[in-house]
Amino acid sequence: MADLTVGYAAMLEQFAPMEAVELSEYAESRGFSGVMAADHFQPWVPQQGQSAFVWNVLSAVGLRTTGDLGPGVTAPTFRWHPAMVAQASATLAAMYPGRHWLGLGSGEALNEHIVGQYWPEAPERINRMFEAIEIIRKLFEGSLAGKDVKHTGTYYKLESTRLWTMPEQPPEILVATAGPVTARRAGKAADGLITVGAPVDRIAYLFQRFELGARDAGKDPDTMPKVLQLHMSWAPTYEEALGNAMTEWPNGGMKFPKGDIRSPFELEQMAKLVRPEDFEGRMVISEDPDVHRAHIQQYVDLGFDRIYLHNVGRNQREWIDEFSSSVLPHLSR
Repeated sequence: MADLTVGYAAMLEQFAPMEAVELSEYAESRGFSGVMAADHFQPWVPQQGQSAFVWNVLSAVGLRTTGDLGPGVTAPTFRWHPAMVAQASATLAAMYPGRHWLGLGSGEALNEHIVGQYWPEAPERINRMFEAIEIIRKLFEGSLAGKDVKHTGTYYKLESTRLWTMPEQPPEILVATAGPVTARRAGKAADGLITVGAPVDRIAYLFQRFELGARDAGKDPDTMPKVLQLHMSWAPTYEEALGNAMTEWPNGGMKFPKGDIRSPFELEQMAKLVRPEDFEGRMVISEDPDVHRAHIQQYVDLGFDRIYLHNVGRNQREWIDEFSSSVLPHLSR
């Protein structure tokens, strides 16, 4: 079993690029292990106010830190041909050897519809993602072997080529999902799993499906990373923590799938319906660091190897200082 690491989730929907870089550097200086940076073309709601290009930010984060880093997550399916994602990832891994991982997902209309393609139902989006992973793997493996590769599939075509800039070891590919069917396919196709905070029994079942897929492919699931992104709201008072959640991250209280919503302004209208009780069971809101520590610890006990924490408020440095002393040192396997 891998050692537990707790990293910083840099929300590029909320912070300008250099501020996100500086916060990532500060988090590492206070004991956070690495950075998961959000890949969005638009913020969830206009109040969040930003959406920097994740690969530029990760390049700068790599220069200013020493820990792991990756996108949480990129969709290699609509805005990007899989070959371009492979090139971006390989370049980052060549710049920062042994530090970069590639987080992939099936995408959300909020970010992907902007290129004007037909937005399909979820099963097709998932199938596209797994075909994209096949292309990315072909490019990583073929390029390291000094060979051109090609691909003709259901959704993508790649003419004979290779990646000319490669690290000595390809980045690990982590697939993001909250669904058990996709989790099993991820166990077969990917190197690890990313998911978000959810009831423990639901995640335990997700793990079972992921591990089953890994064994189907002849892999040892115990050696494959299980990664969690966890949203929370902490502030010195409960009222401030609740206000931050309601203002900055109302999407955390929306109890419906958001993958088909195309505009931050649509979500802003839906956010008017969010009530404080809607966050219950979805995101911890508390002024007490021990409440947050206990919530995080249950996921550690479940078997996560890496956890990336996101505090939804603007009070990032205050939160980093508090959690670096009262939460991180007290998490244990």
